[in-house]
Amino acid sequence: MDLKILKIASNTENHKVVKNYTHQAKNKNAICGDEMEISLIIKNDLIEDMGYQCRSCVYCQASVSMLSQKIKDKGLNEIKSLISLVENLFNETEVKIDTKWKDFKEIMNKKNISRKECLLLPFKTISKALKF
Repeated sequence: MDLKILKIASNTENHKVVKNYTHQAKNKNAICGDEMEISLIIKNDLIEDMGYQCRSCVYCQASVSMLSQKIKDKGLNEIKSLISLVENLFNETEVKIDTKWKDFKEIMNKKNISRKECLLLPFKTISKALKF
C-alpha cells in the first residue's frame, strides 16, 4: 500500500458531524460495501464547511479527507467541474487539471485503478448531496 494514501487518510480534521447542514447525502459502494455520509454548509453558492463520517477502506478515507480539505470556500461551479474531471484521472491520457486540484492526481491515477470506486465514492456522495 502506498504510504501517501495512509498519510492523507490519517488527517481526520473534517471527520465530524456538521450541525445545521444545508445539504447532506449518504452513499454506499455496491462493490465493496464502503459507506459514507457527507454533510455540507453552503451559503451564497460557497461551501463553508464539510463533515464526513464513513465506514470504509483507507482509499476511501484518503479521498474524502483530501476532498473535505480542498473544497472549503470553493464555489459550487468549481465543485461541479471537479466532480466531472476526477474520473478521467484514472485514464492513461494526460488530463488538464486546475492547480488547486492537482493533489488529487497523487491518489487518483492508473496505479490505483483497482480502487477506483473506493476513491470516487466521496465525489459521488457530494454529487448526490448537491443534486448534480
